Amino acid sequence: MSSERSGPAAAARAVELAARDSYGRLVAWLTSRCGDIAMAEDAMADALERALLTWPEQGIPARPETWLLTTARRRVIDGARRKETRTRAVDRLRVEAEEAVNTPFRRALPDRRLELMVLCAHPDIGVGVRTPLILQTVLGLDAKRIGEAFLVAPATMGQRLVRAKRQIRDMGLSLELPEPSDLGERLPHVLEAIYAAYGTGWDGAMDEGARGLSEEALWLARLVVHALPEEPEALGLLALISFAESRRAARRTPGGLFIPLDEQDTALWDHDLMLEGEKAVWIAAKYTNPGRFQIEASIQSVHAHRARSGRTDWPAIHRMYATLTRFYPSIGATIGYAASFGSLDRVHDGLAVLDGLSAEKVARHQPYWAVRAHLLRRAGDVAAADIALERAIGLSEDPAVRAWLLASRT
Repeated sequence: MSSERSGPAAAARAVELAARDSYGRLVAWLTSRCGDIAMAEDAMADALERALLTWPEQGIPARPETWLLTTARRRVIDGARRKETRTRAVDRLRVEAEEAVNTPFRRALPDRRLELMVLCAHPDIGVGVRTPLILQTVLGLDAKRIGEAFLVAPATMGQRLVRAKRQIRDMGLSLELPEPSDLGERLPHVLEAIYAAYGTGWDGAMDEGARGLSEEALWLARLVVHALPEEPEALGLLALISFAESRRAARRTPGGLFIPLDEQDTALWDHDLMLEGEKAVWIAAKYTNPGRFQIEASIQSVHAHRARSGRTDWPAIHRMYATLTRFYPSIGATIGYAASFGSLDRVHDGLAVLDGLSAEKVARHQPYWAVRAHLLRRAGDVAAADIALERAIGLSEDPAVRAWLLASRT
């Protein structure tokens, strides 16, 4: 422990960084020892709370992750004692955690996050709760943020998550990585959770905590590919995230103003990440089994090609969106398809695609209104475009995007 006191702001910052770097890793490791996700999460929450209380006075520890591990481990052991379920697993938890105090953190604890994600996607867990459960246990998102992402009331989502964790505990399910052939329906939920996590970080691009979430999602995508190198959709997801992340530096001016993709300076794109994306797309294509993430990654690959050619092949993007909406329909894919019509000077066809979406589902969907405003303006219907633009502005949570839309008003 550092001998110097730390101010509340510095201590809070240190706790945030430690949580970002270690939360999922510690929850997965604790769960693998005690078999109870909720107990592991409560232990981590308690450790983080104690850190906020003690680090300002006692100083930020030299090894924050180890401090959190030691504190959370005590909470798990105490909880097991209260429940009179002290087992050899808990004894092993004590021994291994004590050994970790004198061992570099990354070497002391094997990373069990992939096993935890696969456990949360177990076939006995309800289909609708698998991806949300991964988001909470591995990435620490709360029920409110998850509920908003899945259009479910936070209280309802919270109840579902609690029931799922209790089910895992009562069934005695353990953190074991099945054979690739046995993953079956689990893998899509794992990939969906990683993609949702990246999207959450992407939407909050100006927030440092959100950026950390995007980086974590990229790391997890790499982890899945490392464990399952012959899964084309895992490769597709890695490629998709790599392409998106490669443009982070170009998405904002130095003053924080939003820059749309087709106006970004390609010199600011991260070419190492683009190369990683291209490699993953190429390897996935060898399996001739294109899925949703592979198609979306291919669309982003075409955008990335502008860094070399200086132009965007919109007909190719349009064809890919047509395939995506045909085989993997979603609101996001349909909006992208509509926007691609606009890039081909077929704005009325794009508006017709948007008109086919459910009014209820798009009522509060910001991208829909932003694209609709763009197409209406291109079609010459300025009044209707202004109405749609106002809706898009009102629904924009990112201040930079909101400012960009405000500046585009007539």
